[in-house]
Amino acid sequence: MELKVTDLLDLSHTLAGTYLAGFEYPWQALDGIKDLILTLGPALPPDEYDQPAPGVWVHRTAEVAPTAYLGAPCIIGPETQVRHCAFIRGSALVGANCVVGNSVELKNVILFDNVQTPHYNYVGDSILGYRSHMGAGSITSNVKSDKTLVVVKNGEELIPTGRKKVGAILGDYADVGCNSVLNPGVVLGRGTSVYPTSCVRGVIPPHSIFKAPGRVVPREE
Repeated sequence: MELKVTDLLDLSHTLAGTYLAGFEYPWQALDGIKDLILTLGPALPPDEYDQPAPGVWVHRTAEVAPTAYLGAPCIIGPETQVRHCAFIRGSALVGANCVVGNSVELKNVILFDNVQTPHYNYVGDSILGYRSHMGAGSITSNVKSDKTLVVVKNGEELIPTGRKKVGAILGDYADVGCNSVLNPGVVLGRGTSVYPTSCVRGVIPPHSIFKAPGRVVPREE
């Protein structure tokens, strides 16, 4: 499976498009998300974005629950919902028409437009492509138990990331079932679905269904 940025992601659906285009692999962009937001934020139209706190920009059409926490730096895009008790720790670029649901935690992430993380999700050190979806309780695990550097496993190919923390990369339209765990360095191809309560490792090809380890089938059109 091809793992380059443009193989997985339509860069027209995020404010980070130009930034991401400068990398071969999407996980290479994780280091610079904080600086990216601090560059993009001050250039956002002040008649469209409020700045409720230093380093925090919220589009005026977004809905943010009073119990939600928005940590700097972050950008919340148009028509996005940030629901009850959401915890955005910082370095989160959230696109348009997204859902950051109740008790969801985000840290060092890019959410493309129309991404849904609606219920009890943890998403850290990850990039979620256009119209991708995390089912209730599904999480990205971003640190290996032995604390060694994360390696992306693409079949027999091992690609070092050079990072201790890498969550998951979800291609456009990827869909993760409820209560699933995406282990460090998981990459889901475009249009791929993961069955509920799955434990996923490595790279899953585009337009496929992950049923269980060793049971990945093509999606029927």
